[in-house]
Amino acid sequence: MKKILLFIMLICLTGCARMGQPDGGWFDETPPRVVSSSPGDGSTNVSDRKVIINFDEFIKLDNPNEKVIISPPQIEQAEIKSQGKRIVVALKDSLKPNTTYTIDFSDAISDNNEGNPMGNYTYSFSTGESIDSMEVSGYVVEANNMEPVKGILVGLYDSNSDKDLFKSEPFMRVSRTDGRGRFVIKGVASGSYRIYALYDTDGDFHLTQRGEKIAFTDQIVVPSFKPDIRQDTIWADSLHIASIKQTGYTHFLPDDIVLRAFSEEPDERYLMKTQRTEPELITMAFSCGHEELPRLRPLNFRLDDNSMIVETSLKKDTVLYWLRDTALINQDTLRLETQYWATDTTGVLQITTDTVELIPRFSHAKRMRDKEKQLEQWQKKQERAEKAGRKVEYVRPGEALEPKYTLPSELDPDGFITINFPAPVEAIDTSRVHIYARHDSLWYKVAYRQIHPQLTTDQQTIEKRRSICLQAAWIPNTEYSFEADSAAFTDIYNRVSQKYKKGFRVRADEEYGSLFVNISGSNDSRIIVQLLNEQDKVVRESKAENGTAEFYYLLPDNYYMRAYADNNGNGEWDSGIYDQQQQPEMVYYYPKSITIRELWDLSENWNLTATPAYRQKPYDITKQRAEEKKNVRNLNAERARKLGKQLPDYLQR
Repeated sequence: MKKILLFIMLICLTGCARMGQPDGGWFDETPPRVVSSSPGDGSTNVSDRKVIINFDEFIKLDNPNEKVIISPPQIEQAEIKSQGKRIVVALKDSLKPNTTYTIDFSDAISDNNEGNPMGNYTYSFSTGESIDSMEVSGYVVEANNMEPVKGILVGLYDSNSDKDLFKSEPFMRVSRTDGRGRFVIKGVASGSYRIYALYDTDGDFHLTQRGEKIAFTDQIVVPSFKPDIRQDTIWADSLHIASIKQTGYTHFLPDDIVLRAFSEEPDERYLMKTQRTEPELITMAFSCGHEELPRLRPLNFRLDDNSMIVETSLKKDTVLYWLRDTALINQDTLRLETQYWATDTTGVLQITTDTVELIPRFSHAKRMRDKEKQLEQWQKKQERAEKAGRKVEYVRPGEALEPKYTLPSELDPDGFITINFPAPVEAIDTSRVHIYARHDSLWYKVAYRQIHPQLTTDQQTIEKRRSICLQAAWIPNTEYSFEADSAAFTDIYNRVSQKYKKGFRVRADEEYGSLFVNISGSNDSRIIVQLLNEQDKVVRESKAENGTAEFYYLLPDNYYMRAYADNNGNGEWDSGIYDQQQQPEMVYYYPKSITIRELWDLSENWNLTATPAYRQKPYDITKQRAEEKKNVRNLNAERARKLGKQLPDYLQR
């Protein structure tokens, strides 16, 4: 008898341990509901820094440190915990007098069983006699590419305060953007405000670190509201709409503020690194450029006018020193004193002096051993060739110059050939560089010209180049051959190039389309229009002359468009400067893709400001995507449909 009872108990326990929905039952689709709080939601004259919120069921709190926003901002982070059917918030900062506090939980709260989201929930209380209940909202986007900025703080200051308050005091009210770049600042009092956005790297809720991403606007924000109506969709299941009802609500304004976030170009100049990446090359990299190049004073070697060639990057923030003297190249340790302009602790440019010791990755002895091994391998190769009766070389060729040729097999009619060199070029023998065109079965020599070297150099070495481009009057639908004879190029180390040959074809006009973009909606006089691919990368660029940007020889494809206002005419987009209240140059996106077809001239009219800034960038090329919205999953409606049953009245919403 005891065995039978034990067997029955075991079966019961096993049944009780089974997970899942019992057959015939319904899912819990009811979101958590607040049943009480201490202090009560909306309470005034509050002095307690501990908040307890009670729910009607067990709840989960998702990522509270990121999703829950407390305003005014808390310098010492609050403790936020879920405990069964309640949430406990312990504020660490002292409470400010006559201030409304809001704890915005966003969508962080859901029930513990089915994960039904509570929806956006905000708790508030006041230390004074009344509650401030206004809201302002909008979007933060990257100034240079209009990407939504996720997780950046957005805060308010009184409009009568000095603009330097952003650099000295925490925000009055604060919010954080979601995956769409959207923010909502709650608990705002009537008045007028300045608004800012800040990637707060040090957690003090105001601008203290140089390089922190920021956004600001000259617009004064004045909160207001109006009664409004919205449409709420009631779903029968995941595919079918049961009804659409109109619901009245309070519409807070403004709700379309757009802040363009940027990082300032560095204006503090300092030396980031000095290195000798190769025995013959010394590199000095600075945070930003300066017209006057560093001065070098050798300490354990000598320099003369022919010992070194100097190159700089376009912005002169990187300086390259090419050593020509073999004795210096073979010297393992070079000690020198450098003098250069750098910013001191007060922000003033001063001459700074450093002493550096430069050592290449591999010593001269190791490089010699490697050369000896290479020589032995070459000698053995010649011995094997002699034994096999093949051609033998008695003089080993010197180290060759190896240019990098960029030449596609199919070239656009306005394209060019690019040649990059590993070191500055000493001589180009144009008599050894040829371009031939094929007409019928014969090849004819074609005249070409060199265009825009892609690496600028210091004035004293303006003739030294590491990149050249060749262009000719290409004839569409024609075969060409590019040929460089041996020793066509010689670099400063007397290395000569080897023979090179490649055939290519210039595409026919019939393979292309054209695009003409008529620009309006902006008072900026200089507009640069860029064509983009599906990776949001620039493929073509054109200045809008007389309000029209023209693009020829476009291969059939889908393109996107971006434009920016080149206010200073330097041909590139420039960031903002907060201390000068200078906004970054305006950037716009055409809100649709553009399809180019063969033999098709397309004309597009683009009003740059017709679409709100936060809606301009096409979704297909937007990298920062919004998080999936949490919704009740309507599992009961799905289950009823599959079982062919009627959903009970008490479950119909």
